[in-house]
Amino acid sequence: MINVLIVEDDPMVAEFNRKYMEQVEGFQCGGWASSVEEAKKFLAERAVDLVLLDVYMQESNGLDLLSFIREAGVNVDVIVISAASDMNSVKKAMNFGAVDYLIKPFHFNRFLEALTGYREHISIVRERSLLSQEELDRLLYHKSSTKDLARFPKGVTKSTLAMIWNCIRQHEATLFSTEDIAESAGISRVSMRKYLTFLTEIEVLAMETIYGTIGRPVYQYRILPQAEEILAGYDLGSF
Repeated sequence: MINVLIVEDDPMVAEFNRKYMEQVEGFQCGGWASSVEEAKKFLAERAVDLVLLDVYMQESNGLDLLSFIREAGVNVDVIVISAASDMNSVKKAMNFGAVDYLIKPFHFNRFLEALTGYREHISIVRERSLLSQEELDRLLYHKSSTKDLARFPKGVTKSTLAMIWNCIRQHEATLFSTEDIAESAGISRVSMRKYLTFLTEIEVLAMETIYGTIGRPVYQYRILPQAEEILAGYDLGSF
């Protein structure tokens, strides 16, 4: 398991990155630091494989942490995730040894590519004492041939998810309920609820509460704009 420290001063963005990261098999969030000083303390006390690092923070600059890591010889890799898109920041990050650089806002596929490329990188480092040219090229250029990389939770299968997503896309109304899609897909409401919860957690769907004049509130769903891009990482095939 690859242990990750998220360094980001905005707690909502940090949580967003954590949710994205935990959709990729082999990664776990070991902690969150909201400043360079907090990150330094964390790295001194705990073992971390990878840092997801923002550059622009209210009280510090993430590049200072990169500089510290290299000068102090801390054995940790860094992927920069930042709105800093100026050439100076990018060049400094690369010179200080960042293994990848994602510019906010990024697409899930690019995030997936960064993590899976790193996962293959660390797998080679941990398992090989000698390298072939192909393996060295993967290390140097982060080439990854791995497919079907996103993780499905227990009880969710790719084939059923693909079928449900097809039913959702074909649904004529903008808002739909669990019962609407369960009927179209021909599966139980209990099973459907599990899949809709999963799609909501990975931000493919948004859930809305509709209050009627009497009785319990009704929970309905709608497709979010980034849905197709996120699901592309799950390799569902042709919808």
